[in-house]
Amino acid sequence: MTISNVVRMYLKSKPYTLEALDSGIVNYSALSRLMQKQLGIKNYQAVKAAIRRYAEDREVLREGIESRALGILRENRMALLDGVRVIISTGDLGIESDAKVKMDDYYIYLTRKDALKSLDRKARKSLVKVRDSCSAIIIYSEEGIEGASGVIAFLASLLAEQNINVVEFISCYTETIVVVSKEDSLRSYSLLAEVIASH
Repeated sequence: MTISNVVRMYLKSKPYTLEALDSGIVNYSALSRLMQKQLGIKNYQAVKAAIRRYAEDREVLREGIESRALGILRENRMALLDGVRVIISTGDLGIESDAKVKMDDYYIYLTRKDALKSLDRKARKSLVKVRDSCSAIIIYSEEGIEGASGVIAFLASLLAEQNINVVEFISCYTETIVVVSKEDSLRSYSLLAEVIASH
């Protein structure tokens, strides 16, 4: 395996290093010395050159993904749904919900606060987690979003860069639901609305 491939594999497994590399705040010399030591590679110049090439390739790729994502998001509409409760259970609760997803052994519900009032004891035993004080941002897109790679990643990274945790992320056909804590809801909505409206 070439030094270039070893360097790329190493960097792909280090998300925080990649984030720093993407932000342009990495000292290539220091990173090269660190990687030389960790990977046991003697050729310092080859490691440094491989890091620089990988960073340049990522910049081109990132710009393409961002441009494509913004093109898809330009025509979107958004809605903010407040007072959402996220429920995860091992069984079908049969409750009214705004969204319900079954994945393997779990059901995920987005409901209103009073949705659990009518549950019997057996159903309550299947509850795994209940998270209150959430808000859902619903993004309504055109059909093209399904075939556009990078849109969801762009949205997630946009929020992550502002230290906003996404509690749940559900994407189905032309609707994308981003669930965040209520305390982050207005900031999240404003950030996404600004991106969508300004492009």
